[in-house]
Amino acid sequence: MQLKQGVVDVEEDAMYSALVLTCQPRSVAVIKSNKDTRYGLQSIVTHDGEKFPCWPIADLSSFSQEIGHDAYEKLNVIGIDEAQFFHDLYDFCRKAADCDGKTVIVAGLDGDYLRRRFGSVLDIIPLADSVTKLTARCELCGKRAFFTLRRTEERQTELIGGADLYMPVCRKHYVSGQVVREATSAFEYRKVQSG
Repeated sequence: MQLKQGVVDVEEDAMYSALVLTCQPRSVAVIKSNKDTRYGLQSIVTHDGEKFPCWPIADLSSFSQEIGHDAYEKLNVIGIDEAQFFHDLYDFCRKAADCDGKTVIVAGLDGDYLRRRFGSVLDIIPLADSVTKLTARCELCGKRAFFTLRRTEERQTELIGGADLYMPVCRKHYVSGQVVREATSAFEYRKVQSG
């Protein structure tokens, strides 16, 4: 097997950052998880409303079969949006870059709303030629926002949503928001227990 030289670029996404802004016009395919149906299944949409076609799939290992072998061979760039939802991210990126000569641009969250590891985005850092930690602006003060504060009381790790469920925040507003959320939860719990 002849190895082709590829590239893996990781963009640790902050809320409102966009993968599509980095894909320059070449032979490009964008993949997203079929779990993300927010703006329709066949497209990704920037938070500015710009729409781009994509391949919605359950796992990355099925991509070359979905698109077809000949079409896959012609690709220069593969963009992966919402990468945290793909369990086979590491294997796919390694093969696509190391063996198939593809440039793989990965955009995804490295942490969840509790600032814990989310998915396998962090696992591909050792494969990456470059890593960019993107930030948004804190919705409350305008400073750089490295964290995502969940607006709801939902507790599951995987809760797909946009500005209706999450807001980008700086460290100060993340910590104060979590304190308020925890105090409210404790109060509600005591109220139920005494009620």
